Amino acid sequence: MTIAATDTSPKTELTDVLIIGAGPSGALAASLLHQQGHKVLVLEKQYFPRFSIGESLLPCCMQFIEEAGMLDAVNNAGFQYKNGAAFNSQGRYITFDFTEKYTPGPGTTFQVQRGKFDKLLADTAQSQGVEIRYGQEVIDVDLSAKPLVQVKSDQGRKYQIQAKYILDASGFGRVLPKLLDLERPSNLASRCAIFTHIRDNINDGRFDRNKILISVHPDHKDVWYWLIPFSDGTSSIGVVAEPHLLEHLSGTLEEQLLTITRQEPYLEKILQHAEIIQTVNKLQGYSANVTRLATDKFALLGNAGEFLDPVFSSGVTIAMQSASMAAKSLHRQLQGQKVDWQAEYAKPLSQGVDTFRTYVEAWYDTRFQDVIFYENPNPKIKEMICSILAGYAWDNNNPFVIESQRRLDMVVNLCK
Repeated sequence: MTIAATDTSPKTELTDVLIIGAGPSGALAASLLHQQGHKVLVLEKQYFPRFSIGESLLPCCMQFIEEAGMLDAVNNAGFQYKNGAAFNSQGRYITFDFTEKYTPGPGTTFQVQRGKFDKLLADTAQSQGVEIRYGQEVIDVDLSAKPLVQVKSDQGRKYQIQAKYILDASGFGRVLPKLLDLERPSNLASRCAIFTHIRDNINDGRFDRNKILISVHPDHKDVWYWLIPFSDGTSSIGVVAEPHLLEHLSGTLEEQLLTITRQEPYLEKILQHAEIIQTVNKLQGYSANVTRLATDKFALLGNAGEFLDPVFSSGVTIAMQSASMAAKSLHRQLQGQKVDWQAEYAKPLSQGVDTFRTYVEAWYDTRFQDVIFYENPNPKIKEMICSILAGYAWDNNNPFVIESQRRLDMVVNLCK
């Protein structure tokens, strides 16, 4: 009797689109492509809910959430309403009301615990019919023919997926940049963030929970803090600085965060009764870039492509913008149309990212801080800058978008 040999070759599955990562960009892209009738499979290494920073959304995000059919779910989730940003430095307190912006579109949004928010988006995509598999790690990719991906589950099972296209929405995991050797250094200085969640116990009646608060260190203007209030009386608190500016801090990460937060007078005052309720974390060297954002076989979404800096909360906005743009281009390609991914995706996406970069760089060299805290701003100019801070960095009708560097330099000179 002949005994057949056991087939140990990995199983190969077929899909139209394979998305790596179920965070905001992955969930939105999956929803948009599923709506167009494409077979989409999302692989996520972790299980949701899971912690992530990037908790203060920008109003621009709301149009992408609506586009994906997720607006009702987000509106009804009980997140903290957000209508702007507040900046605090050496006793000066300036606000930007996002409803008073130059660009049409939503002027309000939410501040969200990302564990709950990301799970809500992923669950909503699943309810629409998208397949999401958790505990699945992409360990290799072959682009020599049709994209072929090797996957390993957290149970140790290995299998293959052949897709017509891959979207990398893996965020800081940066799966394809690592596997395809696409990573290149960011032109931004290496910085680190120390952060946690607190029960803030703020009883200052002047404190506005509807805005993110960005505070500047009294002695080092390139050191700043975020305070993001949530609807349940908790907040996200963090400090960002170049590593050498934190080297003098001793003790645990919790002790270091408390020490440097108390150095800012307003934060020390309003957080005098705060209680840390989560392990303090540290993230260093987070700014990243790549040699290529997309080809006819893959595209990088959000942080998988480029991450700038958390100072203006641009991360989730860039993620959602990239998901929307990539889904539109990919739909056309899957229909048999020719897509120039450099001209139709990478270049226009990078234009908005570069607009944000202009303001990030000017924040750290303090020129933009001088603009923010200028006592008598021109109302029209403030509206245009407010649009960018609200996430509308792709509005080519805004002169501060289309000529971001020149226009900002002009305002800096005026403020002098």
